[in-house]
Amino acid sequence: MAALSGKIVQHVLVAQCCQQDRQLSTQYRKDCCTPYRKNLLPYLSGKLAWNDISTKQFSKFSNLNRAIVYCNAASPATIIHSVDKSAFLKLQNGSDIRGVAVDGVEGEPVSLTEPVTEAIAAAFAAWLLDRKKPDSSTRLKVSVGHDSRVSAQKMQDAVSRGLAGGGVDVIQYGLASTPAMFNSTLTKNEDFLCPADGSIMITASHLPYNRNGFKFFTNAGGLGKVDIKDILERAADIYKNFTDEGLREAEKRAAQSVKRVDYMTVYTSDLVAAVRKAAGNIEKPLEGFHIVVDAGNGAGGFFADLKGIMEKVLQPLGAITTGSQFLEPDGYFPNHIPNPEDKDAMKAITKAVLDNKADLGIIFDTDVDRSAAVDSSGRELNRNRLIALMSAIVLEEHPGTTIVTDSVTSDGLTTFIEKKLGGRHHRFKRGYKNVIDEAIRLNSVGEESHLAIETSGHGALKENHWLDDGAYLMVKLLNKLASAKASGVGKGSKVLTDMVDGLQEPAFSVELRLKINQDHEDLKGGSFRAYGEAVLQNLENVIASDPKLKKAPVNYEGVRVSGYGGWFLLRLSLHDPVLPLNIEAPSNEYAIKLGLAVHSAVREFTALDTSALNKFVQI
Repeated sequence: MAALSGKIVQHVLVAQCCQQDRQLSTQYRKDCCTPYRKNLLPYLSGKLAWNDISTKQFSKFSNLNRAIVYCNAASPATIIHSVDKSAFLKLQNGSDIRGVAVDGVEGEPVSLTEPVTEAIAAAFAAWLLDRKKPDSSTRLKVSVGHDSRVSAQKMQDAVSRGLAGGGVDVIQYGLASTPAMFNSTLTKNEDFLCPADGSIMITASHLPYNRNGFKFFTNAGGLGKVDIKDILERAADIYKNFTDEGLREAEKRAAQSVKRVDYMTVYTSDLVAAVRKAAGNIEKPLEGFHIVVDAGNGAGGFFADLKGIMEKVLQPLGAITTGSQFLEPDGYFPNHIPNPEDKDAMKAITKAVLDNKADLGIIFDTDVDRSAAVDSSGRELNRNRLIALMSAIVLEEHPGTTIVTDSVTSDGLTTFIEKKLGGRHHRFKRGYKNVIDEAIRLNSVGEESHLAIETSGHGALKENHWLDDGAYLMVKLLNKLASAKASGVGKGSKVLTDMVDGLQEPAFSVELRLKINQDHEDLKGGSFRAYGEAVLQNLENVIASDPKLKKAPVNYEGVRVSGYGGWFLLRLSLHDPVLPLNIEAPSNEYAIKLGLAVHSAVREFTALDTSALNKFVQI
């Protein structure tokens, strides 16, 4: 055993890291670790390297909050198959990387194999070294965390080997949230080896259990599309040069450079401090509030979990959390899709609020970068309502500021922000990174913006380093509850509900998806993107000749049109061969009229599947 600045250091196997981490912090549950133990290839002829320290002694050491565990990344048991550069580039999903990590779903072959993952991690190390340019005496540190997916441990081990092989030190956080991973590049705390020079979150958000992926961060924020393409191109070149000997060498490096840190205690402590500060430094500002949390079996159980170290948000603030549900990490997501936009998910948290007579319900997506809420009456505070609520809170703090949103927000939201709240609504493109980058750009040219938020539940504030953090959004709501109680203004979620009073909401709203058949002869060998742009151009031409319809004078994505008391937006998906169509109207009848206007413009495009639109307009 070696002592390092009061921290306990120990060389062990990943399997034992996983086991002991349940004592260090209960974020690593048995059901998370067990499926992967059979895949781990042990060192030292299968003998555990305990260096004469007993399990009981290690358990005692692991209860220290500042403990750091050094561990080996499990060796790969995967054959290196040929993968060309185009296959790597197909893994790009905007500013993320996503692919299939688990076999067993028909028609979805595994694309994120362990060697592919190692190559991507090594490429990020190379990219980071190029950007940071450390001197020869400095080793960069990269933090690695993951959500609750069934492939999480396998991916974390492969990422660790790739990073170590790429010449950087690796700090594993285990089960973590995406916002916490970015935060680790900003935190200044040597006891937790912070700040990290870079960070990787292993997640595929709310996608099915067989998927996984990566998000990358530096202290400047999340990487953009250009950076992701660069990393994937580097990864393809690295992969071509993989050899058995090289992978074994990376494995040896990982044995020396991988450490484990319980960073989530730092992150959750910061959230608690933010609420206390907003309430005038009251120790338990939420005392008496009943708040239920639905984590959807993702990584968000820390907000209310009564069992683990990541309980430390609501309970220390005095809140009652009985009735919280689906807090246990389970990568098969057996109860509902962990997605604040999903109807079944919102029904589940609404039921929990009403059944438990709670003051507020909070729901997160898998990796906690998105969230939504439900008030005590069962009213959902998501999509346009959540944007309206956050706008009201931010505009109280920063009068007149610009609120940047994605393209599918309602006309009623614009009226609410600009007429009632006195702010400015800047409707931009879909994609959380697009929205955040646009808010940053506006500030750079002198237009003040403090909030960038999507209808999906992604929301970022200038005060929080433009990090899209679902937990921090909910903390802003809790701040409002706590400060209102402290000042005697009111108690319960009515304080929040009253803030969105006056938001005009449509009587009818629908989203239809028109898929482009990439194999159809009508594409004439062209790309689906070019075909989609042709569809949009034709729609513009048709709209121009209809006096009952008016194209939006300022629009950054697709074709947005007002008419019949409502509006529609037809746009091309950021990544897929799909044209999503959003319609909002004061009645079903007027919504159909808007749908018919779209139908008249797209029906001649035979590669476009208009069956959903045909059904809607009853053709």
